[in-house]
Amino acid sequence: MGSHWGFLIGLLGAVWLLRSGHGEQQTPETAAQRCFCQVSGYLDDCTCDVETIDKFNNYRLFPRLQTLLESDYFRYYKVFRVSYAYEEYVLTVLLEKNIQSPDAEYVDLLLNPERYTGYKGPDAWRIWNVIYEENCFKPQTIKRPLNPLASSQGKSEQNTFYSWLEGLCVEKRAFYRLISGLHASINVHLSARYLLQDTWLEKKWGHNITEFLQRFDGILTKGEGPRRLKNLYFIYLIELRALSKVVPFFERPDFQLFTGNKVQDAENKMLLLEILHEIKSFPLHFDENSLFAGDKKEANKLKEEFRLHFRNISRIMDCVGCFKCRLWGKLQTQGLGTALKILFSEKLIANMPESGPSYEFHLTRQEIVSLFNAFGRISTSVKELENFRNLLQNIH
Repeated sequence: MGSHWGFLIGLLGAVWLLRSGHGEQQTPETAAQRCFCQVSGYLDDCTCDVETIDKFNNYRLFPRLQTLLESDYFRYYKVFRVSYAYEEYVLTVLLEKNIQSPDAEYVDLLLNPERYTGYKGPDAWRIWNVIYEENCFKPQTIKRPLNPLASSQGKSEQNTFYSWLEGLCVEKRAFYRLISGLHASINVHLSARYLLQDTWLEKKWGHNITEFLQRFDGILTKGEGPRRLKNLYFIYLIELRALSKVVPFFERPDFQLFTGNKVQDAENKMLLLEILHEIKSFPLHFDENSLFAGDKKEANKLKEEFRLHFRNISRIMDCVGCFKCRLWGKLQTQGLGTALKILFSEKLIANMPESGPSYEFHLTRQEIVSLFNAFGRISTSVKELENFRNLLQNIH
């Protein structure tokens, strides 16, 4: 009897070992699983499913959006050489005198694409460190995980940071996630258009898997990488929601895409409205009603803090030592600020006259260009994640 029970216990123990992975070697996770397995499913603070976002972006929206951004109206962006006047763009009305400023010039975005430029290391990290430290409602005593400029990094600091973050109101938590998502998006772009070859004969850009893994692999980043990717999806949803809300502004007959070519302008407006109505049909939009839903006085105070923080981020971007990095950083900051301006102006948009000037809500050409190009950058990042998934499938 004793030998019978001993055999049974041994058998059950072997089964447990096999199931737990101790009895035989488990199939190791691929690099794609380490980066993306924690990103699948529903996102924090919203009900949207990642897979739904991917399919919507990649198959229904991305190609037409890229075509629109190559048109003459959307491909030129005005940059200030002395750029402190630029800060007034963010969440404010751009004054006509600034449009005519001699301290500004138009840049062709197609000739100056966002890609790896060699600008990295301590200088780049200082810029992002100041952005996070000064603008994300964070006390200095709370340390961000994996901050290379911090003196020490550990699991306890990571736990402390996220305990603090979850304790914030939903608006401040969203603000941090937007900045983190913007940072993640830029890192995806740099990894996807990395300088792989630089010779006197040619320069070649392409996907740098090592660079991507260093920024987003779950093991190499101690769990931070997948969080960053979730925040990328979060900012995509915010900008998607803003574009769905601003449809009435672009539908008005008074809104025209003036480039001097009437036929092309009419075609571009039709394409623009087609894209916007496609966005409006997206089934799982972010619900912004949870934002600024409390006391009206406190809500207005918090909105003003958001505006000032975006203004400060734009100032900080002026310190970036690389022109192309500064260009795309400021453009995407302004685009995100414009998206929030739209979300905060729902009643003003609803009350716009059908024709004639709209005094209470208006978007300048600069804001429109930055809004769609910033969304184009986020959309490109989501598209590139699919490419990196495929590249990482067989890498352990």
